[in-house]
This record gives sequence, C-alpha cells and structure tokens, in this order.
Amino acid sequence: MPLTMYQDSPTKIKHIIAIAAGKGGVGKSSVTVNLALALQKQGFSVGIMDTDIYGPSIRKMLPEDRLPKQKGARLIPALSNGIRTISMAYFRKEQEASVVRAPIANGMISQFINGVDWGNLDYLLIDFPPGTGDIQLTLCQKANLTGAIMVTTPQEVALLDVRKAMNLFHQVNIPILGIVENMSYYYHAPTKEKIYIFGKGGGERLARENGFPFLGAIPLAPTLCHVGDLGQSIFALPDLESQQIALAFLQLATQLTSHVALVDSPKGFELIWKEMN
Repeated sequence: MPLTMYQDSPTKIKHIIAIAAGKGGVGKSSVTVNLALALQKQGFSVGIMDTDIYGPSIRKMLPEDRLPKQKGARLIPALSNGIRTISMAYFRKEQEASVVRAPIANGMISQFINGVDWGNLDYLLIDFPPGTGDIQLTLCQKANLTGAIMVTTPQEVALLDVRKAMNLFHQVNIPILGIVENMSYYYHAPTKEKIYIFGKGGGERLARENGFPFLGAIPLAPTLCHVGDLGQSIFALPDLESQQIALAFLQLATQLTSHVALVDSPKGFELIWKEMN
C-alpha cells in the first residue's frame, strides 16, 4: 500500500528506505546517490531526502536541473538527473556553516517530512546523518520507514558505530533490510588483484552475526570519487572500471527490491543471511 507522509497530500510513496551508518566518512551519501541512480535505471521513480543538516553533500554529487520551489504551504523538490531531491544545501550558501541548535534542526527535518510534495514515488531514500540523536529518532518515528540499509566499511571501528545505529532501529521496530560494505577493496587492474586496504570481510561478518542479509560490496575506486566530486553519473561512463562499479550498484538495487518485497509479503518479514560470492 502506498505511504502518505502527511494528511490530504498528493504524495504517494510506496517505499521509504533509510540509508544509515551511525558514523560519518563511510560513503553513505555516495551509496545513497548511486543506489538511487541504479533504481532509476531499473525503471523505478526515485527521490532522495538529505537529512544531514550540518554537512549536506547530496547536492554536490547530484546537481539539480531544477531548483526546489514553494507551492502554497508545500515544497516541490528539486529535480536532479530525473531524481526528486530535497536538502538543506538548497537553502543556504555553499560555504555557509549551519549553526543551529538541535531543536531547530529537528524542526527542519519535520518540515522535510511533512511539507514536501514528492508526487508518486516507488522509492524515497533518506540519507541519514551520522549518529543516533534527536534527528535520527525523529526520522524513525515520523518518516513511516519501510526499513533501513546499514552502510559500513570493513574496519572494526566503523562496525562499532554501525552496531549502535542498528540498535536504534531495533528499539523503534524498523526492520533492517541488510548490510552494505563500502570501500570494500581496491581492484588493481595490472595484476587483477583485489587489495583489501581497510581489512576484509567486516560487513559480511556483521551481517552473519546479526542474521541480516549481506547486500553487497562496493569497491574503493578513484573513478567513483571523481564522478561524485564532479556531480556526474557513474552509469553514463563507458570505461570498464565505471561499468563494473555501476554493476555493483545495480546488484545492490536488485537486492534491495527483493528484500522490500519480503517486507510487503503477507507472510511477514524473515531475513536469512546468505553467503555472497
């Protein structure tokens, strides 16, 4: 059944997915943008809500073709490469620091939840800010989430914070759809070798320990960083490395849609961890 984010709204969103990590620096926003592009490639209508009030980065990676605008009491999201997007980055100067106390930031997030006309969407991806504070709790309680994807890097220090974020979702009864390991390895083309710079298998181990699916591993690739900095799409590049990265995100999108189908199933939602090749 489509989800409405507020009463008497034309917005109909089938699935609202949290992309969370518990800490910064793991590439959560990059995963959000490229997962959105992959879902769009598969024929879904997609939106992104960037809820990092203090350090929004979605606009940099996904520049707008049309700015957001106000229609009555509602906001119409920006349009970025066919993806509807809302972010605090549209409402302040690029180099301006967001110096606001937590209650005001929480109010801004509530406005994003209640005051944006998304139209009809198959997926709304919410790029969660790092941490487990007021903003994250507001999103969990008010955004009508279908479930959450947890993003980590392989090293243990990242896994510690992801476990805390997973506990938050557990406390508010939001299903975790699976674990994504970002910056998993560097592919050394001359030797065709995978080099595990930050350690190996942390995301898979976290998934196994908690009984969640391991949704996939995203390589550490200079090309992915470069296109993000330029606001380009990895899916538009013809070289082999870009195509391999794009394939990883397409596989992630397929994993997401299959597990969301389990959430929608009248039989309920039971996650079984699977060994990934």
